[in-house]
Amino acid sequence: MTRSHHAKGPSLRLLRVGENVRHAISSILQRGDVQDKDLAKASVTVSEVRISPDLRNATVFVMPLGGDPEGVITKALNKNSAFLRGELSKSVHMKYMPRLKFVIDESFDEASHIDALLRDPRVTRDLDHDDDVDEDELGDDGEGAVGDDEE
Repeated sequence: MTRSHHAKGPSLRLLRVGENVRHAISSILQRGDVQDKDLAKASVTVSEVRISPDLRNATVFVMPLGGDPEGVITKALNKNSAFLRGELSKSVHMKYMPRLKFVIDESFDEASHIDALLRDPRVTRDLDHDDDVDEDELGDDGEGAVGDDEE
């Protein structure tokens, strides 16, 4: 019997390595070790690091405080990625240090967009309507009564 591998997301090892890299990058940025005028006064949150399965590449999701509409901070981070990679090698011990690519984390914007959609009056009305189920329609187990087939 052959075993098929379905892609269900990153392995536990990749998640652990990504988290270690995330912590190390965060502390490097917090200490202000990067000598770049664009990063000097920037406060950057490293929200996630996704490591490729071969451990050679890492996508670093960042969110600068106040945003980065012109991409100045992400460009500065990418420009200094070789330096950051060298600093990482001092604190994260890996056979190969992954190449770093910094991108803006848009999940915060996506979460805000979803929240706004859920607060829309039309959606709220529909959600309230779903909660108004007549108690007589439910059986003792909270399921529909026997013989009540919805068509």
